[in-house]
Amino acid sequence: MVMLVGTIRFVANGWVDLLYVKPSFYFPFWDVSWLKPLSQTGMYLLFGVMALAALGIALGAYYRFSTWTFFLSFTFVELLDKTNYLNHYYFVSVVALLLCFLPANRAVSWDVWRNPELSSAQVPRWVVGCLRFQIGLVYFFAGVAKLNPDWMFHALPLKIWLEAKTDLPLLGSWLGQDWVAFGFSWFGALYDLSVPFFLFWNFSRPWAYATVVVFHLMTWLLFPIGMFPFIMILGTLVFFPAEVHATFWNKLKWIPVAKPTVVLNVGWAWIVVLSLLVIQTLFPLRSWLYPGNLFWTEQGFRFSWRVMLMEKAGHATFRVRDPRTGYESEVNNRVHLTPYQEKMMSTQPDMILQYAHHLDAVFRNQGIPDPEVYADVFVALNGRGSRRFVNPKVDLSQERDGWRHKDWILPYEGAEYSQK
Repeated sequence: MVMLVGTIRFVANGWVDLLYVKPSFYFPFWDVSWLKPLSQTGMYLLFGVMALAALGIALGAYYRFSTWTFFLSFTFVELLDKTNYLNHYYFVSVVALLLCFLPANRAVSWDVWRNPELSSAQVPRWVVGCLRFQIGLVYFFAGVAKLNPDWMFHALPLKIWLEAKTDLPLLGSWLGQDWVAFGFSWFGALYDLSVPFFLFWNFSRPWAYATVVVFHLMTWLLFPIGMFPFIMILGTLVFFPAEVHATFWNKLKWIPVAKPTVVLNVGWAWIVVLSLLVIQTLFPLRSWLYPGNLFWTEQGFRFSWRVMLMEKAGHATFRVRDPRTGYESEVNNRVHLTPYQEKMMSTQPDMILQYAHHLDAVFRNQGIPDPEVYADVFVALNGRGSRRFVNPKVDLSQERDGWRHKDWILPYEGAEYSQK
């Protein structure tokens, strides 16, 4: 139901046009670069299908078809342009994929109402446990990621963000004070690291859930993070035992009668789910394989539950050189990118590389057989001075994207400071 509201909200705010129709160039993830947006009509139809599929999951109506339809349509949209990547979009895709293999339509569902033989009073414990584990992973990795010097010892970037909220009524006068920023930072780290364990424990679960509600409502009030707080507030209800949920639904008299001894056999689905959870546990650790400051290079940053950890601002100027004549021209980025795409591209190395290859293709079509593309990029991290980000002498049109370290990213400690 949250995703149904989220999909309608996305369309109503005009974001389909802004993010998936108006751009003339997109930044797909490199291993699915063959994906292309649909036409304007096609994109709106796709979001309509996505909304109906979300409703189908909520009602348990044609459940297997609804889950696969929602997962494929939602994930397709998110893979079209990494400009729009958000951790909670990734979380939605992961949970939708898990639901494709879980029997979540065997009670309180349209499918059971149509066919009572589908009703099952019990499922294996791992069916619910895998969802709890996935939510726990999000919190835990978010907490581990906060154990860095900027967050713990400088209250960055929270200090920057909170100072921008000093005009809020009642709380505003407090938010500009350093001790408040440090309090938020330390509490955020301790909360993320501990809350999944307290949610698993029967004695502490009600209190832990109360902190979940307060914490996410506070972040929703202070920061523009969309549907994420409500996804976590409602999703975390899965930690409560079956009796709590059954009591609620029984009061509504929505649970069909089923023999309590009937246990659903889900066959080989547990193998797929276990494999997905192993990947989710190991994949965030890949950042350890890359050298340098993770927040600077962002290699291994995405898909790792690093939530609201840095403030980056950048400015990128691209030069295209014709090697035959030596003539250079400076590119007007607004000709090729929307303002939001330019903002996100200027601080993310893989997007800088993709844009350089796009410029290479554009200038080839204009008659330059082998153009060279160079970038002057300066980036400020967590409010510090702007530093040179990539090697301006490297022809980016000759570099290739992939899993390997991008050695044309200048190291954070050795990067030049701008004089501006």
